[in-house]
Amino acid sequence: MIFDEIQEKLSEIERTSGVRILYACESGSRAWGFPSPDSDYDVRFIYVHPRNWYLGIYDNKDVIELPVNEILDISGWDLRKALRLFKNTNAPLYEWLQSGIVYRQNAAFTQELKALMPEYYLLRSGLHHYLSMAKNAFAELQGEAVRVKKYFYCLRPLLAAKWIIDRQQLPPMDFDTLRTNLADSAINSEIDTLLELKRKADEKGTIAPMPAINAFIEQQITWCSENQQEVERKETDAAPLNNLFRKYIDEA
Repeated sequence: MIFDEIQEKLSEIERTSGVRILYACESGSRAWGFPSPDSDYDVRFIYVHPRNWYLGIYDNKDVIELPVNEILDISGWDLRKALRLFKNTNAPLYEWLQSGIVYRQNAAFTQELKALMPEYYLLRSGLHHYLSMAKNAFAELQGEAVRVKKYFYCLRPLLAAKWIIDRQQLPPMDFDTLRTNLADSAINSEIDTLLELKRKADEKGTIAPMPAINAFIEQQITWCSENQQEVERKETDAAPLNNLFRKYIDEA
């Protein structure tokens, strides 16, 4: 089973790299809720070295990446790197922590870091990230034939941007949850059709553009762009993250 293979890979990483994995999850379309039959597994993890590893005069490599194949894409970040990115509202990291598919975790670490998410998530940074993603993906939906998955690479960040503006909150990772903020039944019906196509087509499957969805995307990109100023600003303090870092390197 693929779950067992992922567990073996994670254990091998711990043995060969001398690290302890604090959290490992699924991060791609399977976690977002719209996998294709041939979607790979995008495994992402946070790991920690023993304390002395951090005390040299030079910075060490803070990423572990395994060779990618058609089934598995596995990579992770060192704890210090992850916490720096957490403070800077790295959107993928905040998504990892919301993943519904968790392969391995230190429950206390996960709970402590998740508890800090509302305090550290900068709405304006998140909005900029998701809106930029949506705009870039929409540019790829203009041809005579477009990949089905490109619609979701546009719709998911667009709905996340809309969520931030409407609710002034960290957006959920799961696509179906994001859709609860979308009241337009006609567009939801079109998205249901797209989801069925995505679940049956391979990753390279194409369709003709869907005019109603394209029009919706264009309108919402404009709306989000015009309402960016409604998103609050705030400053964050590094002290709680420093404490978390020191705690878990001491335990490594």
